[in-house]
Amino acid sequence: MRTDVILRVVAKLLIPFALMFALYVQFHGDFGPGGGFQAGVIVAAAVIFYGVIYGLPAARRAVPDRAVELMVAAGVLLYAGVGVAGILLGGNYLDYFVLASDPVHGQHRGIFWVEAGVAITVSGVMLKVFYLFAGRGRDPEDEA
Repeated sequence: MRTDVILRVVAKLLIPFALMFALYVQFHGDFGPGGGFQAGVIVAAAVIFYGVIYGLPAARRAVPDRAVELMVAAGVLLYAGVGVAGILLGGNYLDYFVLASDPVHGQHRGIFWVEAGVAITVSGVMLKVFYLFAGRGRDPEDEA
């Protein structure tokens, strides 16, 4: 794709809008279609698009393997942490009502953090799968 200038320019223009759309889907998921899973897939798709246009090594420089692995773990810990916070505050696991003095605010906080954990985990897993499949049969020294 090095000679396809139009694709490279269009990619640089579209990727920020895709990431912005992922934020929209994330933050409006409790009011309509969308949420953490969809936002995570959109973020991963933007990085995968970048990798297809600019190459796998460029994508791995933009979002390194270590960051992807941390995303997977951090998202799960965030999700589980919201559940444990509910227990520590006197409720049940993933009982959002105890997360604030007002039950409605607690519900909003809980949903926000759980959906954030889902988005982080899903984007990390999708990128890990892409990196593993796209890197098959390649010599690791060629990617440096």
